[in-house]
Amino acid sequence: MEIGKVECKDFTMEYNKFGHGKKDLVMLPGLSVDSITNYAEMVTDAYRLLTDDFTIYLFDRRKEVPQKYSIREMAEDTVEAIKSLGLEQFYLVGASQGGMISLEIAINHPELVKKLIVASSTPHVTDEQYKIIENWILIGKNKEATNLYLDFGKMIYPESLFEQLKNTLVETSKSVTDNDLEHFIVIAEGIKGFDVTDDLEKIKCPMLTIGSRDDKIFGADGIEQMKNKLGERKDFETYLYDNYGHAAYDVAPDFKERILKFFNK
Repeated sequence: MEIGKVECKDFTMEYNKFGHGKKDLVMLPGLSVDSITNYAEMVTDAYRLLTDDFTIYLFDRRKEVPQKYSIREMAEDTVEAIKSLGLEQFYLVGASQGGMISLEIAINHPELVKKLIVASSTPHVTDEQYKIIENWILIGKNKEATNLYLDFGKMIYPESLFEQLKNTLVETSKSVTDNDLEHFIVIAEGIKGFDVTDDLEKIKCPMLTIGSRDDKIFGADGIEQMKNKLGERKDFETYLYDNYGHAAYDVAPDFKERILKFFNK
C-alpha cells in the first residue's frame, strides 16, 4: 500500500495505491468530510480480492478547491491527476458522487475507460434529492461535525448498521477541522444541478450500474434513468440490491465479487 500525492499545475490530489495486478483500476469514492487516505488500510483490506488482478488507485478530491466546483470540473481534475501518473487506459469504479465524476470521465474521455461500474449514483440529481445534501451543507456551515456525521450515517447506512456505527461516527467526528468542513461544503455544493442524462450515449465502454432499492438518497431512480438510455446495449448491465441502503458498495458482502466478475468478462 502506498499513499501518494499528484502535484498538478493548480492543485494537489492524494491517492491510495495498492495491489499488484497487470490491469489498472481507478476508484472514485463518494462525498466525504475527511480525506480517503485516512482509511487507506481499511480500503486496502476491503478490496484485497481484486489485488491479484489489478493495481488499484483510489483518488481523493483535490486539496485546494475554488469557491465553486462542479462535478465536471472534479472530473477534469481527476483526469489530469490520472494522466500525471501515466495511466492511459483503466477500469473505473465510482460510488455515489464518485459515480457522477466517473460518468463525466467516461462521457468526455471515452478513450481512457475500458470498463465502468457506477454504484449508488445517478446521472441527474433532482431538486428533491439535493435537499438531503443541502441539509448536510447547512450542518457543515454551522460547524456541527458530530451532527453531520450522524445524519450522514443515518442516510447512507441501513438502520441496524447505523446503530452499530453511532459511537464510531461520533469519535471520528472529533478529529474534523474547520478546514475539513469548508472543503466538504464546496465539494457537496458541486452536486447541485448535476445532469448528464442526455450525454449518457457518449459512453462507449461496457458499463455496470449497481444500487439498492432502499437507497434513501437516490433510490433506484438513477439506475432506471441509465437503463432507459443504455439498456438496449448488450454491454450494459444493472443490478439492484434490497436492504443495503445507499452504502451498498460498502455493505453488500458480494460487491467486490461483482466488480471482479464484470471486469474479468
